[in-house]
Amino acid sequence: RHSNLRYSKIFFYCYVNSLDTSLFQFCICHQYFSRSNSFGTMLTITVPPSYGYVIIGAGILPVVTSLYLGSQVMAARNKFNVEYPNCYAVPKYHDHADEFNRVQRGHQNYLENIGGYTIMTLIGGLKHPISCAVGSVLYCVGSALYLKGYADTSLDVKMARYKKGAGIKWIGFFVSFYSTCAYAYSCITAA
Repeated sequence: RHSNLRYSKIFFYCYVNSLDTSLFQFCICHQYFSRSNSFGTMLTITVPPSYGYVIIGAGILPVVTSLYLGSQVMAARNKFNVEYPNCYAVPKYHDHADEFNRVQRGHQNYLENIGGYTIMTLIGGLKHPISCAVGSVLYCVGSALYLKGYADTSLDVKMARYKKGAGIKWIGFFVSFYSTCAYAYSCITAA
């Protein structure tokens, strides 16, 4: 009675083309399972040879940036005596609550945005790999400058984040945003 039901399974895999080791191919396979285990359809997305720079910019550099920003929070934790499990310092309980919270907020801002940025960069890098790789450098350096400006208590809190050059992170953001939109457009119009 249920023998005609077909179950589908999507799985992802990556392999290196044996003819050109610099050319990665990411494949998405849709396999239909029935009595005969017949194979369904395959979609192959061929990435440009310079896509390795995108992987560095969207995979490795954000981790290094997060480690750096996290180390700044750890140093502030020790300096301002903010114990775990407190994510933020409590005003009137911690003597330097604002100073610590500014450092913590700079790191938290990065964590809030890096997920979407990374996805945009990985997708947009299929269309403009070098631009997205350079944009990743700008985004990560800008995020470090964002924390540096935010942590500077001599500056007004409303604009401190951008007083040390953090605006460059938005250049990197919009490079990936544009590249992702351009790739989506090319996929839509190719049909």
